[in-house]
Amino acid sequence: MWTVSKNADTPTTIADISGFALRGGVIGYLLLMVVIPLGGLLSQASLGGLAGFFTTLQSPAAVFAFKLTIALGLVTALINSAAGLVIAYGLVRYDLPGKRLLNALVDLPMAIPTAVIGMMLLGLYGLQGLFGRWLTEQKLAIIFDYPGILLALLVVTFPFSIRTVQPLLEAGCSQMEEAAKTLGAGRWHIFWYILLPMIRPGLFSGFTLTFSRAIAEFGAIVLVSGNIPLKTQVASVYIYGLVESSDITGAAVMSVCLLTLSLMMLLLQHRWAQKWGGIRR
Repeated sequence: MWTVSKNADTPTTIADISGFALRGGVIGYLLLMVVIPLGGLLSQASLGGLAGFFTTLQSPAAVFAFKLTIALGLVTALINSAAGLVIAYGLVRYDLPGKRLLNALVDLPMAIPTAVIGMMLLGLYGLQGLFGRWLTEQKLAIIFDYPGILLALLVVTFPFSIRTVQPLLEAGCSQMEEAAKTLGAGRWHIFWYILLPMIRPGLFSGFTLTFSRAIAEFGAIVLVSGNIPLKTQVASVYIYGLVESSDITGAAVMSVCLLTLSLMMLLLQHRWAQKWGGIRR
């Protein structure tokens, strides 16, 4: 049996070699997958200098794309956080018909390519879609307008809030709710003082994950937005347009800004998770 000794004269053991190899593999993989690509992005974004960086960001199309991206991301996160809470509560606390199938369907948007989600919406609300002619007659615009983008984002980010709240509801003590009911507490009192504090970390995690995923979405949006500058062009599609026009440095600058926004949300999530007794870092 191999033993590990702190004596400097003790030969290196197989366990030591395995530990070094594991640490080296982890560090090397992180360098290859995260650090080096990030360095390449920052290097590309800095080619135009500080003046070129801010000139790119001050472009009217860039400013509009960022504002639209953030606005739609916030609306998506708010809607799916509320819907996720209701759906997660129903899946956990009620014996719904076809509960297993419903639970499996929640994860479906994560398994479907986002371009397919875009095509699904086109098949429903596009000009030649199932409801396209009726929408045209009613002069209602969904595809190539804000509602289409919002629908795409809602579908793509649908599972996040549900899956972050559901485990907390499953681990929670339903007896506390029953005891509160017995003592005469109303539904809203139980929600605000028992249920909400219990699931608050999951709600916030779901909100931040949904927002971060929404601002990064491309595949579904590029099909349903129409990519109209200063109208329906979000940041991810704007970056694609810059690449198509061979403005790689400009695309890198916009990418750095999107990355910064996502990192801010991630740090905020971790900070609140620590405050609420969740993830310790």
